[in-house]
Amino acid sequence: MTSLIRILVLAIVVFAFAAGDICSQSNAAFNQRDDQYRLLGLKRARELFESARSNYERQEELFEKGHISTRELEQSRERYADAEVNYHQSLLAVLFERQYISVSKAVKIREADGSKRVRLTLVNASGGGEEYQKLLGIDDQLFRSLQPDVTHNVYVSLLNDEGAIISQPYEAKIAQLRHGEPQSIEFRLLQDVDDVTVSMVYGSGSTRSMKIFLQKDASENRVAVQSDRFSQEVDLGKSTVYDLNLELFSGQDNTFSLAVVNLPVQIGRFFKVAGGNTRLSRVKFTESSRTKRAELEVTLPDRPSDQVAMDQPITFYVLAVPPDKAGLFSQDSEREWTAEELEQAGVGYARLELLPRGTGELSVRSPQLLHTTEPGETVIMSMEVFNEGSRRLDNVEFQVDLPPNWTREISPERIGLLEIGKDQRVLLSITPPADVSPGKYQVRVRTTATSGNQPVKADDKTATIEVRGSSSVFGTIIVVLLIVGLVAGIVVWGVRLSRR
Repeated sequence: MTSLIRILVLAIVVFAFAAGDICSQSNAAFNQRDDQYRLLGLKRARELFESARSNYERQEELFEKGHISTRELEQSRERYADAEVNYHQSLLAVLFERQYISVSKAVKIREADGSKRVRLTLVNASGGGEEYQKLLGIDDQLFRSLQPDVTHNVYVSLLNDEGAIISQPYEAKIAQLRHGEPQSIEFRLLQDVDDVTVSMVYGSGSTRSMKIFLQKDASENRVAVQSDRFSQEVDLGKSTVYDLNLELFSGQDNTFSLAVVNLPVQIGRFFKVAGGNTRLSRVKFTESSRTKRAELEVTLPDRPSDQVAMDQPITFYVLAVPPDKAGLFSQDSEREWTAEELEQAGVGYARLELLPRGTGELSVRSPQLLHTTEPGETVIMSMEVFNEGSRRLDNVEFQVDLPPNWTREISPERIGLLEIGKDQRVLLSITPPADVSPGKYQVRVRTTATSGNQPVKADDKTATIEVRGSSSVFGTIIVVLLIVGLVAGIVVWGVRLSRR
């Protein structure tokens, strides 16, 4: 009787464990909402894993006592292994889904040589392992080994609006980014922009892109000044414009004065709004506009001098001066500043270059362009050659277009050098042939020269020469006698009429 009771009790126990095992297996069925609510799916997978592990441990005890077969133990172990794999997969899915990298700072920094850098500060905003442990009640070696607070292999690059990488290095890598431990990386900008797209790839292939307006490094308290057309050639008496890009790097002041140093006083200068004629002396930045554009217009004198010599470059600086240092840079000051002194003064500046050039302007003047002569007689024309330009003239030469068989002489034949504002008289002797027909003839005078290896041409001058016909003395006497005879005849005829 006692043996029978023991057999019944053992059967009931085995049936209970088998029922629990079947129930556990049925509960391990997939729930389609686990992919949508992964935290709840992880909680379910953990409970099934713990149930399968407890069941397997009980089956091992029964197997050791000989109450179940090897096949039943293997089936329990397989269910335990499946539940463990499901639990691990759910845990990894939640950890990788919750990985989140954010940019906490993006600061644009100006180097002494004018290049720009960007310092990015990245944070792991995944939420942290403590939150998962508190939510799920997980505290095992597996969870700690997966390092939920760490995101591995974070790749970062900076892009412009067209999607091109504008950073050096092109791509930076952070091996591990822990929650609560921000890391900074620096890039050199290959293109000067105010906003960039931060492209990130991390973890198991997660991607994120953020378009960020770059902060300016406020530690300098200065304005960076740049000009694309920093070196120009300008003719004397002419004007030119330098474009100015002003970028604020300051956390103290937002209003700066504009000034010019090392530019000779003979050269006029003033600042104006970019693309307009409104003059300005100061610029003001706002939080939404930390980049400004302006222009510097300079005007050269009409004539060279010791301070403004032709073909001699003039180096000067455009400054953006904070209010507390405005007194150092008076427009009337003749002090020569160096780049090192400006750097020590803590002002933003740009080095500009001006190369004065000149152009000779050839002018020919003649007091009389209408002459009368006889065949074979010489006409003398007087001309004045004048240099009205801002550069000397070399090799002034003359070309005269004459009618056929006419001759000419020029004195001097060539003017080797004609300085600025100087003139020289030239005599042109023109002789028609003795057998020329009476009438009006035109003579054209062309004048050319060179100035700075460039050809210069004056307006052509056209003179009109009237040639009168030759007269005979004998013919003149006959005409006079005929007139006298005619008059005498009229007188005689009148006397006769009066006598009748």
